Amino acid sequence: MKNFFITSFLLFSVLSIGQTYIKANALTTLLTIPNVGIETSIGEKSTLQFDVLASLWKSVNGKPREFYTFTPEYRFHFKEKYNGFYAGAHIGMSIFNFQKWNYLNTTKYEKGFGYFIGATVGYQVKINEKFMLDCFLGGGSHQGFYKGYDFNTEIRYDGAKKYNKSGEWLPYRGGVMVSYKLN
Repeated sequence: MKNFFITSFLLFSVLSIGQTYIKANALTTLLTIPNVGIETSIGEKSTLQFDVLASLWKSVNGKPREFYTFTPEYRFHFKEKYNGFYAGAHIGMSIFNFQKWNYLNTTKYEKGFGYFIGATVGYQVKINEKFMLDCFLGGGSHQGFYKGYDFNTEIRYDGAKKYNKSGEWLPYRGGVMVSYKLN
């Protein structure tokens, strides 16, 4: 499945037309959670961005912290593309092996997948002809489908027959993308 997303990302990069930027999130990189993306022009004031956020940590202090998100997003720029305020709408998916925030002091963790739908607001500023900064914050609804386990026994704790389900409204995107213009 990871190969499918990597191939899709590369194919999207090659087929992109117009101005295209590759991006890396400086804030999440400092936290050792890489967030990379590509944004390309699709209209006079419209762009399409695709990014991947990945926590590659199998565990931190013995607790699982691994997750991946894949986010395609449409962006409308109020002033002009790649300069000033924008608003975006996205639908994406996640894969996780993670301990939920409300179980931090327990031995419970969740393994599953989910989808999310939400919005992003941001501001882009050009540094020079090739570089740009993209400051953004986004969130929405995440719907998760998971199996809950106890990491001491590896036995399910949730009692669901197949997948347990949960949904939250929360902020889940943000940072400062350092962007480099490809063409």
